[in-house]
Amino acid sequence: MSSSPSPSPARRRRRLALPVVLAGSIASLILALGLSPTAAAFTASIQNTVNTAGAGSLIMQENDSTGQIVCRSTDGASGVSTNSATCSTINKYGGDLAMAPGQTVTTNIPILNAGSLDAKGFTLTPGACTQSASSTVYGSATDLCSQMKIKITSGAFVIYDGTVAGLSSTIDILDKVGASSLPAGSSATFTFAVTLPSTLDASYSNLKVSQPLTWTFSS
Repeated sequence: MSSSPSPSPARRRRRLALPVVLAGSIASLILALGLSPTAAAFTASIQNTVNTAGAGSLIMQENDSTGQIVCRSTDGASGVSTNSATCSTINKYGGDLAMAPGQTVTTNIPILNAGSLDAKGFTLTPGACTQSASSTVYGSATDLCSQMKIKITSGAFVIYDGTVAGLSSTIDILDKVGASSLPAGSSATFTFAVTLPSTLDASYSNLKVSQPLTWTFSS
């Protein structure tokens, strides 16, 4: 009985190669399906387009008794950069150089917080009082600063009451009025009452006092 001829080497190689090719194709297909995105996923997102931050301002404004703006802290050479101005537009002591003994001159001054920040500090710092002559003929007294009286009030609160010479140290205004701040857009009105004592004699004639005052806000 004759035996079947054995497959040739070339045919055996073709039979072995086919399953390997099929297995590789199936594996590639599975991998591709596994990496494909799903078509029915839920998504949610928020985009914030306005994200800003910046500095506010603390600006002091001085008005006259009629409410007109006469000075702002930004009136200085560098404006808001230094935020400090020197103004001589309102004479807090009234400017009357012909007062009689016993006379009182009163001046009202509104101070406004014109910035966007609350003023959590508010002070009044006096400079030194100086005496000088207001005419070519004047009295021989040398202590008018110690004689002239000044009373500063804000509403019912007394800020200072004494001689002009005694007004020599910084005053915490918020402490005096029992407040924690002067809010942005708010104002405080101060009344300066200057009195030439009725006991003074002619040796004080044609003499005047002068004293610088500095208001300061802080945040």
